Amino acid sequence: MPQIALATDYDGTIAQDGMVDGPTLAVLARLRAAGWCLVLATGRDLDDLRQVMPRLDLFDRVVAENGAVLHTPDTGVVRLLAAPLPPSFPAALATAGVHPLRAGRVLVATWEVHEARVQAVAASLGLDLRLQRNKGALMALPAGVDKGRGTLEALRELGISPAHCVAVGDAENDLDLLAACGLPVAVANASPALKRAAALVTRAEGGDGVVELIERLLRAGQSWPVPEV
Repeated sequence: MPQIALATDYDGTIAQDGMVDGPTLAVLARLRAAGWCLVLATGRDLDDLRQVMPRLDLFDRVVAENGAVLHTPDTGVVRLLAAPLPPSFPAALATAGVHPLRAGRVLVATWEVHEARVQAVAASLGLDLRLQRNKGALMALPAGVDKGRGTLEALRELGISPAHCVAVGDAENDLDLLAACGLPVAVANASPALKRAAALVTRAEGGDGVVELIERLLRAGQSWPVPEV
C-alpha cells in the first residue's frame, strides 16, 4: 500500500468554537498510529493555533496562514512559502480605518465588510494580493497562496502523492485544499460550494464528521479509495 495522508481543516472541521474534543483527538491519534501521515491546513497563524490546539504533535505538517506557512511540529521548523506582506500594508489599513487587524508571518486578516478598503489600500501600494473570504473573515495573502498549494508542498516534503491524500474541510477557503487531493471530503456542516466539490459528504458535522470519516478509513485498511461515507 502506498504511503497515505489525511489533510484536514481546523475550524468547523476538527474544531468547534476553536477547540478539538477528546474523541476527535483520539481518533486522529489512532489514524496516525495506523501509519497515516496527518496534515493540518488552517487559516490561523501559528501563534493563534498554539493557544487553542496543544496537540500539534499529532500532525506531521501544519499548513498555516491559509497556505503561506509550513510548520513541522516534530522539529519546530517553520518555513515561509511566500514573501511576507510589507509592514506598510497593515499600517495603511489601520490608517484607513480597517479594524480589527491581525498580522501573521505573511497574511493580514480582518473582516469581509472591509474588502473594498483592503482592495483600495493594496492598489495604492501596488500589491498583488489574493483576498480569501472565509465565514465573514477576509484574509489578504500574496498572489498564488492557498491551502491547496501549501498542502501540496507538505505532501512533497513527506514523499506522498496528492492522489493518496484524503482532504476534509467545511468552508470556502478549503476549496483549493480539496481540489489538490485525491479524495475530497466535506463535513455535513460544510458550505454548499464545498459539498459540490466533494466526492463524499459525512453524515455528521464538524469533529463528529471527521470521526465518522476516520473510522471508515481505518475499517477500509488496504482498500483505496475508501468506501463511501
